[in-house]
Amino acid sequence: MVTHFKKLSLPKKSKVYSTYWKFAEKRNEVFLNRLRDPLGPWTDDPVIRQNRFTNVFRATDRVSQYLIRLQYSGAPPEDVFFKTLLFKIFNKIETYSYLQKELKDISYSNFSIKRYDELLTMRMAENKPIYSAAYIMPSAGNVFGYKYKHTNHLALLKKIIDDNTYLRVVQSKSLADVYKIMLSYPSFGSFLAFQYTIDINYSSLTNFSEMDFVVAGPGAKNGILKCFDTLGDYTLEDVIKWITDNQEKECADYEIHLPKLWGRNLHLIDCQNIFCEVDKYLRVTNPSLNERSGKTRIKQKFTTAKGAISYFFPPKWNINDKQPLCQLKTNASIFS
Repeated sequence: MVTHFKKLSLPKKSKVYSTYWKFAEKRNEVFLNRLRDPLGPWTDDPVIRQNRFTNVFRATDRVSQYLIRLQYSGAPPEDVFFKTLLFKIFNKIETYSYLQKELKDISYSNFSIKRYDELLTMRMAENKPIYSAAYIMPSAGNVFGYKYKHTNHLALLKKIIDDNTYLRVVQSKSLADVYKIMLSYPSFGSFLAFQYTIDINYSSLTNFSEMDFVVAGPGAKNGILKCFDTLGDYTLEDVIKWITDNQEKECADYEIHLPKLWGRNLHLIDCQNIFCEVDKYLRVTNPSLNERSGKTRIKQKFTTAKGAISYFFPPKWNINDKQPLCQLKTNASIFS
């Protein structure tokens, strides 16, 4: 595991710092308990039981799992890039499945803004959401000038492909280089550009370590500022690197079982996400800390998801043959 440099003045842990590791342990127990028992209950923590929290390991969430399987379905590399971006723009399994059903074949060679726009407009007319509620992607309407948000995003997708961005990505020398490429396009702020970078890196198009680079999103920032009274000489990203580097020691100090993904330790993207989820968790368990962010509740409650899910990870991680042979039942409730 990469060990990052140390700065002179360390962050000062707050009184709720230990919640970061306790939450990570409890939330990962839910994930593992669901594998053993699809009916539950999986936790005695009422906040985790009643509210929606993503998995501790980002790659195990349902949307990430769908994308990873899509990336390794045998498509040519250029189409892997196209499909990855198309899927992530909407970040919703139902939207991509709908397009696939209607178009039969999704590839850049038959991509048509007009045809895709017609299908998505019809989908909206049926009062079916086409975007995930996980995050908001700006419309880029001031750049492309279309009436509908999704039409602007289709135009954005075409521009990215026509710019030969695929070649720039596969020729990148680092995860940070991929991030800079994505950040250069409309609609991609620092948070979304980083999320897309991680999603691209799941595929075989690039092969960078998730320990190389991280960007703290807004939720992670709120979580960090709750878990630490001061940051010392550290930036938000430095704090994420520090907590990732020291995960084994910190868990041992707090007598917590270190979450592992069949032998794979937490990486920077996972620790970044945990800070975001801990921020939500602390809104309920420690409401006195909400003054800084102004957020006082968790918007998304736990709901029952449809469909079975089995786990598949990028083959380059070498963990697919280490996981237990199990699959969630079709009627199982999931958190992601």
